[in-house]
Amino acid sequence: MELKNKSLFEIKDLIDGGSVSSVEVTKYFLDRIEKFDSDLNSFIQVNPKALDEAKAADDKIKSGQKGRLLGLPVGIKDLLCTKDLQTTAASKMLEGFIPPYSATVVERLKQEGAIVLGKLNLDEFAMGSSNENSYFGSVKNPWNLEFVPGGSSGGSAAAVAAGLAPVTIGTDTGGSIRQPASFCGVVGVKPTYGRVSRYGIVAFASSLDQAGPLSRTVKDGALISEVISGFDQWDSTTSEREVPQWSASISGDLKGKKVGIVKEYMEAKLHKDVEAQLKRAIDSLKEAGAEIVEVSLPLSRMAIPVYYMVATSEASSNLARYDGVRYGYRASFEDRPAESVEEFYCRTRGEGFGSEVKRRIMLGTYALSSGYYDAYYKKAGQIRRLLAEEFNEAFKKADVLIGPVTATPPFKLGDRISDPLEMYLNDIFTTSANLAGIPGMSVPMGFSEQGLPIGVQLMSAAYSEQVMFDAGQAVEERANISTRLPDGY
Repeated sequence: MELKNKSLFEIKDLIDGGSVSSVEVTKYFLDRIEKFDSDLNSFIQVNPKALDEAKAADDKIKSGQKGRLLGLPVGIKDLLCTKDLQTTAASKMLEGFIPPYSATVVERLKQEGAIVLGKLNLDEFAMGSSNENSYFGSVKNPWNLEFVPGGSSGGSAAAVAAGLAPVTIGTDTGGSIRQPASFCGVVGVKPTYGRVSRYGIVAFASSLDQAGPLSRTVKDGALISEVISGFDQWDSTTSEREVPQWSASISGDLKGKKVGIVKEYMEAKLHKDVEAQLKRAIDSLKEAGAEIVEVSLPLSRMAIPVYYMVATSEASSNLARYDGVRYGYRASFEDRPAESVEEFYCRTRGEGFGSEVKRRIMLGTYALSSGYYDAYYKKAGQIRRLLAEEFNEAFKKADVLIGPVTATPPFKLGDRISDPLEMYLNDIFTTSANLAGIPGMSVPMGFSEQGLPIGVQLMSAAYSEQVMFDAGQAVEERANISTRLPDGY
C-alpha cells in the first residue's frame, strides 16, 4: 500500500478502519528512510524503538483505546529533547547527549499515541537558512539535490517532501519552519508565541523560538498544532488560553473575510517566479470570497537588523552554558594542558561550535557589552515593540495578511554560505512574525521555471490561528499540489 503522498488524516482513517496496522505504517516509512535518505541526509538518527512503539500502539487500538495520533509516525527536529534518544542540535558540542527527559512537545505527541520515527537534521543550534551549517552534513532538497532545502528545519521539510514521514516537527525563530516549507513544497506552521511550550527545546533565542509542524496539508498542520499547543507549567511564557479545534473547524470559504496585502512586501525586489505565485495566491483568496485590502508595515524594513540584534544577543546568553565543564563537548588537553580557565573555554568552545554559531555568539556578545547595550539591544527592543503595534493596526483592517516567504526560489548549495549578510537577507519576510509574536505559515502554491517549489506566507493576529488555517485551506484547494512528490520518490 502506497502511503508516501497520503495525508495524516488519510493514514489515520486507514489505521482506524483496520486496513493497515501502525507497525505496517511505521515500517513503510522506515524502509523509505533507509532507501532514500542516504542522498537527502534529512535524518541524523532513526529511533531504534520505533517498531516497538508501533506494536504498543496496535495493542492499544485493539483494546479500544483512543488518541488523536494513535499509531501515526512523526519525525522530530533534533533540537527537541527526546528521552533516551540522542539530541545533538546538529552540533559537535552535543554529540552523544542522551536527555533524561523529553520536551513537552514530544510528550504531548506521544500522549496522543504518536510514534517517534527519528531525529531530523538542521542548521547547528537552529542558526541558518540553508541547512548547510550542520555538523552532520548538509541536507539536500528532494526536488533537486543540487539545491538547499532551506533552514534551519531543512531536515524536517525534506523528509515530508520526499515522503519519508507524514508529518514532522520543526522550530521557527526567524522563519526556520516557513522558509524550508516553502523551499520543499510542504505546509509549515509557526504558532503564536506562547501557544507551544519551549520546555525541552534547546534554546537559541528564547523570546523568538517556537515549535510547529511541517506537513503535506493545512489540515494536518492544524491537527498537530492542536496537539502540541496549550499551557505548560514548565514554561512561564505559555498561554492559559483554550486551544481551539482548528482542524475540525477549518474551511476554505473566506466570504466576509479581509486579506491584507502588505505594501512594503509588494514593493520589494521579488524574483519573477515568486511574484507570479504570490499573485496566483491572491487570486485564489479572491475566488474563495475574500476582500483584498492594502496594509502598510513601514517598520518591516527594519526587521532583519532588529531580528539579528535580538536573536544573536539571546543566543550569546543561552549558549554560554556550553563551557565544557557542566556538560557538552570538552577539548582534549592530554598533549597540551590548559594554562588558564580562559584557554580551557576558548579551546573547548572553539572546537565544539561551528563557524556560524561562533559568529552569532560574537555578534550578540558585542551587542550586550558595556557601552553598546543601549545603542544596540535596547534600541532593537524598542523598534520591535513599535513593529508589533504596526501589526496590531494592520489587523484592524484585515483578518489575515499575505506575502512572500522568501524573495527567491531555492538557491544552490554553496551559493550563499560564504556570504553571511546575503544569507541573513533570506529571512527578510519571515522575521517580522517572530518579532511581533504572531502566527505565520507557508503554504505551497506552485513551482519556479526550474521546477522548484514556491510557497506563500499567511499571517494572522496573535491567537487567531483559525482564520490563518482557513486562508491556507483556500490556497491549498486551488493550488492542488499537496499530493505531488518529487520525481524518483
